Amino acid sequence: MSSDNKLPWILAGYDLFANHGPGGLKVEVIARLVGKSKSSFYHYFADLEIFTDVLLTHHLERAGFIAQQEKQCQQVDPDLLNLLLSVKQDLLFSRQLRVHRSNVALKQCLEKTTKLVSEAIIGIWAAELGLANNSSLAQLVLNLSIENFYLQLTAETLTYPWLAQYIQELKTMVSAFQKPI
Repeated sequence: MSSDNKLPWILAGYDLFANHGPGGLKVEVIARLVGKSKSSFYHYFADLEIFTDVLLTHHLERAGFIAQQEKQCQQVDPDLLNLLLSVKQDLLFSRQLRVHRSNVALKQCLEKTTKLVSEAIIGIWAAELGLANNSSLAQLVLNLSIENFYLQLTAETLTYPWLAQYIQELKTMVSAFQKPI
């Protein structure tokens, strides 16, 4: 049983989860997308719970890869924004983890992936917001911004103009908080 044979199943399931959440994972639908029988699914994964665990592992691996790319970004705009656009499906998967974080396994995956991403971008994030000298505030703003980002995120809103405007609004907000009253 080669993992290469599992990959089409994983990619189809990853896409379904990203767009429809865990409730969208139906063996019949995944089999139809892959062009195989349902029995092939059960041969590789036994049940949907095991398959979901495989998807979470895949997402954690993807998050590690993305974090490495994020560390290479020199600026938020355009470097990080372009990277985010190139990993749209991964962001939508993360959104579903947030929406369904009452599930312990999904919450654990969310926490691990959020930590990876936060650690990767905190430096350019703090610099972009003018908080390079206040790392604790930069981290707080990042945490809040990530939650707010995913509340607004949809497949349709994830565009360069939307991302650029989102960052600009954050910069404006942080700047306003730093001005004396």
